[in-house]
Amino acid sequence: MQYAMDVRNAGLDARAATVGPNAVLKIFDGVLPANCAASDNGTVLSTIQLPNTWMNPAVNGSKSKVGTWQDNAADASGTPHYFRIYKADGVTCGIQGTCGLAAPSDMILDSIQFTAGQQFTVVTFTLNDNNG
Repeated sequence: MQYAMDVRNAGLDARAATVGPNAVLKIFDGVLPANCAASDNGTVLSTIQLPNTWMNPAVNGSKSKVGTWQDNAADASGTPHYFRIYKADGVTCGIQGTCGLAAPSDMILDSIQFTAGQQFTVVTFTLNDNNG
């Protein structure tokens, strides 16, 4: 199936809009849950309050993060395996995926070994629609 570019971009923008402003990013050790409706798995290594507008408008079938996503002090020590982006309530999961130092991870971090209190940064996070 293929979509026109404006349809692809609208779909990406709708995903972020459905999660809403002031989203919350949590990074976990443990195994990625089967889907967003499943319970969290593992220890929360980091919690980041994302900016009010946390994603740029979609362009050419891609939508990238806004600004710097950084935690000045990780919540716990461990190896990050997956992330979840929640609505502002911090409970309702809207997006989840893998994290690591490079592709094929969905979210790229500057470290894959967290120590409680350590600062770290999300290097890259992009939503893509490849049905062009």
